[in-house]
Amino acid sequence: MRTFGTLVGSRVLQAVLTAWLLASLCFAFVHALPGDTALAISAARVGERVTAETTERVRREEGLDRPLTVQYVSWLGRLATGDLGHSRVTGKPVWQEIAYHGRHTLGLGTLGWLLSYAIALPLGIACGFRPGGWLDRGTNALAVALASMPSFLVGIGLISLFALTLRWLPPAGFRTGAHMVLPALTLALGLAAFSVRIIRNAVVEVRSAFYMTFARIRGRSAGSAFLHHGVRNAAIPVATFAALQFAYVVDGFVVVETLFNYPGLGEVLVKALIARDVPMIMGVGLVIGTMYAAVNLLADLACIGLDPRRLKVAAA
Repeated sequence: MRTFGTLVGSRVLQAVLTAWLLASLCFAFVHALPGDTALAISAARVGERVTAETTERVRREEGLDRPLTVQYVSWLGRLATGDLGHSRVTGKPVWQEIAYHGRHTLGLGTLGWLLSYAIALPLGIACGFRPGGWLDRGTNALAVALASMPSFLVGIGLISLFALTLRWLPPAGFRTGAHMVLPALTLALGLAAFSVRIIRNAVVEVRSAFYMTFARIRGRSAGSAFLHHGVRNAAIPVATFAALQFAYVVDGFVVVETLFNYPGLGEVLVKALIARDVPMIMGVGLVIGTMYAAVNLLADLACIGLDPRRLKVAAA
């Protein structure tokens, strides 16, 4: 029990430190960009009607005339009370903006992740049972091709085929469930390109283990032996890799949501970067860092559930 508590405590501390570091880097990078932050915010608010007076008013209202260290310490003080501040463009609380757009991103990311394993699991298991066969070679070639393609190029290809040529699905926007299909499929294909080989290699390694050979000697078929003795062991590297894939989702949803005009955190982050909306950028950075650490904790717990002997290793 103490070891389990140590694991959870270390992952919670990791989540706090990761979120703080990511938000701090966002603060530093945004302020390192050339140009006037107050002017960028004014342009985002009023468009072409921006004037010098408007820019100076924004500079005073948002405290941009204060030293950067004072602005950073002030943000840390508000963060300690659970206040992420307000958007410098819309004036709405950052938490409110993140909650609204974050649920769209969470839905899209979850759908894309589940769809990727609906594709990768059967293909990976089939290739693992027939390594070197025509399906294994064909799947490997397709996975390499998809992995080498940027997500925006995959998305453009899907739009061209299913929206413009076949006219089965809407190309962009978010009004019905059909609008989620193409962006989710874009994410899923990128994820499946990597996970299918991990699943395939895990199945091949497990099937060659001694306990599988012993089960076959005792009269079990290859499928029965794998189902009763191999699934748990093969699932451990897959669960670990699934957590690492969250980094791809974070990288992918910014591009995918922008491409498909989807109202998620990716679209908000791009607009905030253009407008130098620092509180919004740092708030999104905090959320992403916390979510990444939480997914790693869930992966550790899943591996411990599959193999309790890993508890001491994970807590070390």
